[in-house]
Amino acid sequence: MAVRYQISGSTSAAISASVETGIRADALAPGSPLPAVRALATELGVSPATVARAYQELRQRGLVVTAGRHGTRVRPRPPVAGRRAALHPPPAPGTRDLSQGYPDPRLLPPLGPHLAALAAEIGPPVGYASTALLPALAEAARDRLVADGVPAEEITVTGGALDGIERLLAAHLRPGDAVAVEDPGWANLLDLVAALGLRPIGVPVDDDGPTEAGVRDAVALGARALVVTSRAQNPTGAAVSAERAGALRELLAGRPDLLLIEDDHAAELARVPLHPLAGATPSWAFVRSVSKPFGPDLRLAVLAGDEATVSRVAGRARVGAGWVSTVLQRLVLSLWRDPATAELVRRSGEEYERRRTGLLAALAARGLAGRGRSGINIWLPVPDETSAITALRDAGWSVAPGALYRIGAEPGIRVTVSTLDDADLVPVADAVARALRPAPPGRFTA
Repeated sequence: MAVRYQISGSTSAAISASVETGIRADALAPGSPLPAVRALATELGVSPATVARAYQELRQRGLVVTAGRHGTRVRPRPPVAGRRAALHPPPAPGTRDLSQGYPDPRLLPPLGPHLAALAAEIGPPVGYASTALLPALAEAARDRLVADGVPAEEITVTGGALDGIERLLAAHLRPGDAVAVEDPGWANLLDLVAALGLRPIGVPVDDDGPTEAGVRDAVALGARALVVTSRAQNPTGAAVSAERAGALRELLAGRPDLLLIEDDHAAELARVPLHPLAGATPSWAFVRSVSKPFGPDLRLAVLAGDEATVSRVAGRARVGAGWVSTVLQRLVLSLWRDPATAELVRRSGEEYERRRTGLLAALAARGLAGRGRSGINIWLPVPDETSAITALRDAGWSVAPGALYRIGAEPGIRVTVSTLDDADLVPVADAVARALRPAPPGRFTA
């Protein structure tokens, strides 16, 4: 039996620091339970109020989560780097990895030719005073957004979609404020909300996006911001339909107290139309990343919004990171302007569509109803996540547990289809069917 990590300290600050040390040292693994407040207080010889304050500080920083009768546990992905830190748990040895949510490297545009061309074009090094949003990139981004129905008079760039969302939330909200997020929703966003000390309100999601009733309830509960994934929602593949967009625009119309954030991370890779909510509220932002279509290493997102919101984001960048590299901006612009790259992205989107719909059809043929209207993931409800993941791992497939993406939603697993080939679809569907409907006792399968 492993030795339990010994939390120490006589003040709330010392106790919370001890817990953080345990997380960094990997002595307190993600999901590890912490002692009950009264039990730890007795062990340390302090008052229960002291331990409660320490746990509250850890919750506000997103390191732990308290779930009623289940007690206080280390978050699945706490915002502190451990000695063996990883952005995502590694797949089980010897399994095919369908858990990461990454695009297929085989379908990404080659960057080498564009980098070589830029090397010949870039002049003398720029100085600090001349770094900003490149006018040519801004013009191209506006054209692309306006073509999709997104107002783009005011625009800036950030270091990826999550960086833009973090700047938006930090500029408009304060710790303790409520944020309406999709449930199940993007795990990185849920972790960010926790790290900022914000209070998440889960909004149910169906194939057409966040439900109208869920958004209405979240607003009634005091949500100061609403984050909506336009399409290719992670993890369910939902995409906001025209009808849902109209209903949500009517519901949100004119609310001066609500920041509306739209995340269009799939962008050109999505094979469903965009139905934006942009402008439904006075404070709004539309964030479009280039990472999914063009490569995860391209940390750039275009952010459009109302004048005050865009100004706040750009202002916070100036007093922090400063700017997005103009070399990176030039590279993205080169990719946008290249017809061959545009055709490759279009074909990649069609291929992901084929793989996703193929797996959904194979599952349906086995009586299993998965969800995945767009994007590179499907969401499959399961009775028990641990048993399903374990059975799939034993069959040679690693998938992501739904617990990473859920607040109050029912259990499920996320399967990334991006790297599946045609020959994989039937074996994966068979493995999922066996995992969810194991053979009765006494029966054996070959």
